[in-house]
Amino acid sequence: MSASDVGHLPRIGTLLGVWAHPDDEAYLSSGLMSRARNHGGRVVVVTATRGEHGTDDPARWPPARLSVVREQELRASLAEVGVHEHHWLHHGDGELDGVPVSQGAAELVPLIEDVSPDVIVTFGPEGMTGHADHRAISAWTTEAWRRTGRRAELWYATLTHEYHRDWGELSQRVGLWMDDAEPPVSHPSELSVTVRLTGSMLARKHRALRAHASQTRALEDLVGPARYREWWSTESFVSAERVRLESA
Repeated sequence: MSASDVGHLPRIGTLLGVWAHPDDEAYLSSGLMSRARNHGGRVVVVTATRGEHGTDDPARWPPARLSVVREQELRASLAEVGVHEHHWLHHGDGELDGVPVSQGAAELVPLIEDVSPDVIVTFGPEGMTGHADHRAISAWTTEAWRRTGRRAELWYATLTHEYHRDWGELSQRVGLWMDDAEPPVSHPSELSVTVRLTGSMLARKHRALRAHASQTRALEDLVGPARYREWWSTESFVSAERVRLESA
């Protein structure tokens, strides 16, 4: 598939997203999921953890309490983009990199075989923000894709030079990148698909992000609703095949 804006995005029969935490899917693929559903496609999302340590106030939000909230948030967020098929992998937040890749992949293989997706989306090897859980779920998904014969297209979420030009300073200021992280950057000619959201599509993504209020409300309050919405108005994906060739 060649790079396309949302208005020309090729139809995806079945899309499978594999992510580490609730809200990963909203930031990086809400537009893609919404577009697929609008065109009659099936969308299935897999989340490895409940993100139970995703707080700066663990006294107020102990893991058992936060995990319940984040389950509810994920369900509401997915509903905003018309997605109702979801699977948990039941791992602990922050523990994915301690799981052997072979074991993680083995958990995903039956799901991939059952769903039989046309396209799988996940993090690239760098984990977008550099988070160890993100890097781990990328490795698991890539290995599971290999074990299932690479029958689906595997796309990694990525960023462009344009994103870094327009939003790099803000991303750095709010601490989006982990220490020593090297966020991805792809040239437009390298992309499989670019989803540029405007109007009702962008409003829908904004609602999907807002549904993850425990994670997104403070950030939106910090930068302002309009700026926050535009910050995540473009989604970019690069083929794993291209990344493998370039890293070979």
